[in-house]
Amino acid sequence: MLASAPRMRPIVASDRAPSLPLRRGRRAADRRRASSALAAATAGGVAVGVLLEYFLDPAAGRRRRHGARDRALSRMRSGERRAVRRARRAESHAMGVTRRTINARRRRPRRLDDVALAQKVQSEIFRRTGARKSQISVNAEDGVVFLRGTPEHQEDIERLGQAARAIAGVRDVENLLHAPGTPAPAGRSKLERRRSGS
Repeated sequence: MLASAPRMRPIVASDRAPSLPLRRGRRAADRRRASSALAAATAGGVAVGVLLEYFLDPAAGRRRRHGARDRALSRMRSGERRAVRRARRAESHAMGVTRRTINARRRRPRRLDDVALAQKVQSEIFRRTGARKSQISVNAEDGVVFLRGTPEHQEDIERLGQAARAIAGVRDVENLLHAPGTPAPAGRSKLERRRSGS
C-alpha cells in the first residue's frame, strides 16, 4: 500500500522559500531606516543642545540672545524696505506705461501761441539756412509768420521763406525780406489774408 501511494509535493516549503529573502531584506531596510532616524534625532538633539548652551549661557547668553534678536529684526526691516522699493518701482512703471498709452491716444498737435511760434521759427530757420540773425526779425500773428529785414545774399530771401513754411504750426508766411538798398515789399492786410484763406 505504501508502494502504490502517490507522491505528494511539499506545498508549504515551496510557498515559504521565496518569502524568506524578502522578509530578510525588509528587516534590513527597516533597521537601516531606524538607524538613520536615530542618527538624525541624535544630531538634532545635539544641535538643539548646542544652541541652548550658546543662548542660555549664564555669562554671555543674554548678549548673544539680544544680538541674534537685533540681527533678525535688522534683516526683517531691510527685507521690508526692499519689498517697499520694489513695489514702488513696479507701481511707477505701471503708471508710466498707463499714462504713455493714454497720452498716445489723446496726443494732438499742440497749437503754439504767437510768441512761441515766432521763437520756434526764428531758431529753426537760422539753424537750417545759416543766415545771420542780426539783420532779420521774425514775428507771428494768428499763425502767420512775418519775415522782415535785409539779408546779406539775395538767395537767402527765398530760402528763409521756404524754411519758415516747412515748420509745423505755421499757417502762412509773409516774406517781407528785401535786398539792401531796395524798398521793402508791401505786406497784405489782415483782411486780405483772411480772404485768401491764410
